[in-house]
Amino acid sequence: MIPQHFDLLKGLVNPNYVEQAAQARNSRSKLITSLLTQRRLPDSGWEEADIQIFLEELATFDTNNFQGNVGVGEREGRVICELVRRRHFGLTHGIGRSGDVMAEQPKAAGSSLIVQLTKYLALDAIRLSGIKAAKACAVLPAATGLTMTLVYLALRQIRPQGKYVVWSRIDQKSCFKAIGAAGLIPIVVELKPIEGTDAIGTDVEGIRAAIEKVGADEVLCIASTTSTFAPRVPDFVDEIAILADKLKVPHVINNAYGLQCSKCTHLIETGCRRGRIDAFVQSTDKNFLVPVGGAIVAGPNSVLVDKVSSIYPGRASASPVLDLFITLLSLGAPGWTRLLQERKENAKWFEERLSTVAQKQGLRVLKVPANKISFCVDISQLGRSQQEGEADDMDHLTFLGSALFTRRVSGPRVVLCTPQSPPAGTIVDGEGEVPAEVSKDAAVKVKGKYRKVIDGIPFECYGAHIDAYPCCYLTAACAIGAQRPEMESFLDRLEGALQDYRNGAGRKEKEKAKPVLGS
Repeated sequence: MIPQHFDLLKGLVNPNYVEQAAQARNSRSKLITSLLTQRRLPDSGWEEADIQIFLEELATFDTNNFQGNVGVGEREGRVICELVRRRHFGLTHGIGRSGDVMAEQPKAAGSSLIVQLTKYLALDAIRLSGIKAAKACAVLPAATGLTMTLVYLALRQIRPQGKYVVWSRIDQKSCFKAIGAAGLIPIVVELKPIEGTDAIGTDVEGIRAAIEKVGADEVLCIASTTSTFAPRVPDFVDEIAILADKLKVPHVINNAYGLQCSKCTHLIETGCRRGRIDAFVQSTDKNFLVPVGGAIVAGPNSVLVDKVSSIYPGRASASPVLDLFITLLSLGAPGWTRLLQERKENAKWFEERLSTVAQKQGLRVLKVPANKISFCVDISQLGRSQQEGEADDMDHLTFLGSALFTRRVSGPRVVLCTPQSPPAGTIVDGEGEVPAEVSKDAAVKVKGKYRKVIDGIPFECYGAHIDAYPCCYLTAACAIGAQRPEMESFLDRLEGALQDYRNGAGRKEKEKAKPVLGS
């Protein structure tokens, strides 16, 4: 309703009541005015009713919701199921145009406005998390792995001679497969132990050697990672950024769930100030607690961000953008910073409690001080034989993972490792370069006990981020949104699973399943 309508109402309803209604309407209008002028997270989170009214009003800006609109195109935002229409607030045109996923749509002014506002809110959230150097971003309807592929493809248009991605190893499949999906050749740089800890981290000199070996002009980019499963720690992004700047090689960061961690954001902020970072990608669901399906590409300038937007083929779903928009309005700046602080405090508490539980079972939490999200417990002791003459049974340690799953615990990982290092050799790349003393066939053949081959590249002790690690371990994370009561429940269930394992659970069933000789 416009102000004139309230004047007309005074002839129908008590003017005092009309004045109160007008004031309530003005309060909502001020929220919108503030959002449109300041273009940042609200000083206080919006109420659900305010968000819904705003979305319904924006939906009226799209042609599919015009009164008397006649659509004769092949895409007119028609939705046959009313439940589906309500789920999307009538915003059914999606986002972008055929030439740019961030472009405005003539048929969808409301949806286009949401896209632009979400960019501003997301950029403000990134800055509040600690990356003040961020100057541009785009919210894409694709999860982190596919978004990384889009970044590589965009870089390829800017740097057509580049065919190699120098990749600091992280044992997470989508990180690696994103390179192959872009038609590029990965050069895997192994991590190295960090002295005085149980952690493994970036081999910066190894990255330099890999680039110099093939030539900087042939390298599309360096790909580093912040958020990761322990005992890996965030890559030394600041040092890599200095190296990238010196060698004039682009640098892309997989910051999947790093926005929630001040350690990760500080590394990116420092890297942007001291060296070269072209873009960093973060998941919307892992950082902002929305359904899976979106990611944010951000950078210290708009060059690569805009290129990524322009190569996205066709229009796209508005759902991931809309989910993030609603969530950021609901949180506001105080809600977002509160979530960040709560996670930081919970992580410290969780590590202490996990250490207590581990010690009660004769185990220990690995010393990985630079990883502030993921924690791991050395469980090798459980796999060692208690009787002389019996072989150790490390393979059976995976029972802990299934035991926790049956106790309705999701998320922990059991990683089996071998402490023996493989023969020293050169870096294996996607073209099949292998050490001189090892044949090419042997390099891609699954022979190691815990080896996995992905896109033709073999990884020893896959899951451990390194070819050899001295113990098997169980990981658990303290991520944003996790509450202490549920983490306490996890610790209780973990203690129960460990005790059951010590009492022979799983082994007894395994023995019963063995065929009797001669039967």
